[in-house]
Amino acid sequence: MDYFVGLDVSLRSVAICVIDAEGNAVLERSAACEIEDIVHCLARFNASELRIGFEAGAMSQHLFFGLQAAGLNVVCMEARQVNAALSAMRNKTDKTDARGIAYVLRSGWFNPVHMKSREAHAVRALLSSRKAVQRKCIDLANEIRGLFRIFGLRLPSRVDQASFDERVRPIIEADPDLSHALLPLLDARAVLFATYRELDRRVKQAASHDETCLRFMAIPGVGPIAALTFKAAVDDPKRFTSSRTVAAHFGLTPRRYQSGEMDNPGRISKAGDADVRSALYAAANAMMMRSVASSEIKSWGLRLMRRKGRRRAVVAVARKLAVVMHRMWADNTEFRQRPLEGAV
Repeated sequence: MDYFVGLDVSLRSVAICVIDAEGNAVLERSAACEIEDIVHCLARFNASELRIGFEAGAMSQHLFFGLQAAGLNVVCMEARQVNAALSAMRNKTDKTDARGIAYVLRSGWFNPVHMKSREAHAVRALLSSRKAVQRKCIDLANEIRGLFRIFGLRLPSRVDQASFDERVRPIIEADPDLSHALLPLLDARAVLFATYRELDRRVKQAASHDETCLRFMAIPGVGPIAALTFKAAVDDPKRFTSSRTVAAHFGLTPRRYQSGEMDNPGRISKAGDADVRSALYAAANAMMMRSVASSEIKSWGLRLMRRKGRRRAVVAVARKLAVVMHRMWADNTEFRQRPLEGAV
């Protein structure tokens, strides 16, 4: 007999529900969110008869590979679909959520989530660290700007982050009151900026040592950040059967609402990884606005800009970049300047 196991996972505990092929609950229990404890709870069942499912979350990577290593059949389900199914239940508790996940698993009404490799997660952690430190540097610079205004001091509207310290420090040191209050803040920002420079160097080094990223960076406008972000998010190009679906996966295709006589195409869905979408948009903007190299994509984007406006044209180019980059990776090919067929 086949059994379906639903896991409702939290940071420290997990609710377990096992149902049989007829949908009857045969086991409901709570355990610590550890691989050994979950395996121990399911020890009474034959591993070949179990199918375990849980929704995507922060602990998905740990649970998926841990339970898989224990010889269990595991699937990670898309959280959006699981949440839609669980919203129909009258009461929300860990116990009922685990039972609902087991029913969703038994029905087959879900999309499995691709579990990325450890290498992809390591690259993503490096990119996230760089972005977090960069944001803190900008926040501290803005805080110093705001405090300057109280004393009637106004900095230029644009000051490069690298030269911010040398522009601001003499002003602070010239006033004893400002020195007492703001020098520690400026010193903290200097330490953070040095950390950011080191993380930025590591990102560029990782991109320059990766063959796939080097091919991506041959595209005008695509730099180390966009190349690494896209590669880490896709992880395995074979998981997309068509390059056209990559843009939709990252939320760069329009929503559509159709019902009866109504057919309303809307704005882009913004589904999926926001960092990838942002990186592709920045690359498309750089290609159209700053890159001097010509390409068929850029020419197409500039023609579109005259008809649809800048923002829509940049989004369209970002969508096309996602398709082209995936196709280059899947086919192991180089970027070509000639007209691109089928990259829509």
